[in-house]
Amino acid sequence: MEIPAINLKAIVLAHWLLTVWGSMVWLPPSYSWGNFSVLAVGVWAIAQRDSVDAVLMFLMGMAVTILTDVIHFGIFYPLMEFAGEKRFTAGMAILNLLLKPISCFFVYQMYRERGGDYNVNFGFPSVSRNRDAYQSIDQQDESSSPTNPFNQAQDSKPGVRTY
Repeated sequence: MEIPAINLKAIVLAHWLLTVWGSMVWLPPSYSWGNFSVLAVGVWAIAQRDSVDAVLMFLMGMAVTILTDVIHFGIFYPLMEFAGEKRFTAGMAILNLLLKPISCFFVYQMYRERGGDYNVNFGFPSVSRNRDAYQSIDQQDESSSPTNPFNQAQDSKPGVRTY
């Protein structure tokens, strides 16, 4: 089954609109700062079409804001009934949260299209037993000889250095 191509601009625009509507009344400023910061990284990913890092940062930011949105809703969602603009704002913020995993899936597809690996490397060192790439210090390289240790040209003048 072919996965439909969703434009990154559409994803950023939809989440921007839902974040604006979701942060109008009852959510704290940390909700707006977190989501708009991630959307700014999304604009960076749009501007640099070949950057794998921009898309990866946007993907990781979206994943983190899923968790922070759940925490915001758990803390700040009122237990009493609210009407009017509070109901609209809560609905848009919850819709934004529900669309984020789908958006993450499409952004991950864009990450792979731009040349990202299937596995994500966070820079932690890994242990491997493959030592084929190492050169033994017991063997000398054939290009240098003991009489010419610095690989200087033999026919050059003594006062002129060749680099």
